[in-house]
Amino acid sequence: MDPLLVSNLLLWIVVAALSVTVLALARQVGVLHERVAPLGAMTTPTAIEIGDPAPTFDLLDLEGRKVHLGGRRADGRGTLLLFVSPVCPMCKKLMGAVRSFARSERKAVELVLVGDGEREAHRAMAREHGVQDLPFVVSPIVGLQLGIGKLPHAVLIDAEGKVRAKGIVNSREHLESLLVAHETGFASMQDYLLGTPRGRPNGAAAAPPTQQEESRA
Repeated sequence: MDPLLVSNLLLWIVVAALSVTVLALARQVGVLHERVAPLGAMTTPTAIEIGDPAPTFDLLDLEGRKVHLGGRRADGRGTLLLFVSPVCPMCKKLMGAVRSFARSERKAVELVLVGDGEREAHRAMAREHGVQDLPFVVSPIVGLQLGIGKLPHAVLIDAEGKVRAKGIVNSREHLESLLVAHETGFASMQDYLLGTPRGRPNGAAAAPPTQQEESRA
């Protein structure tokens, strides 16, 4: 046989085999994508658990503005406390997401940064990452009473002053997952995947998440 014809025949056989392999891999990727659900902020045990009233604090932020934490809010918004530190590399990486998140979700929650330690170090951190316009309080008592250990850590308090979601966060998606968890009646995205809502009266099931909520998750 003509060597050119043989080489073309072998080439087409190889191309056909590769095509079958790619299709098989694409199918497996699709199956894996369905089985591996996205996870939100990792919930950890703390002194204050989901559904507990949050302690109240009256503090001054780095700019001297009065900040009230906990208790009922007249504007109907929640409060998202984000515990950060100037010596935490992941906290610094999260600051860009914090700015955009605070702007896009300002109608639903007020984001308050909370630190512990030297005020000047926190002020420099705020200037470096452009979050001076956000409330930023430096008070060890807040973290102590909420039992915060690992950073960055977020705690969502609803308009009635109760803790509704919490967890370790390292991305904007994790921050948004706390809002989704609260909106769907679950303490965390992990609880949502397990089908164990908290805080629903008489064990009522939570409504399924909307398309917008699913995109947040």
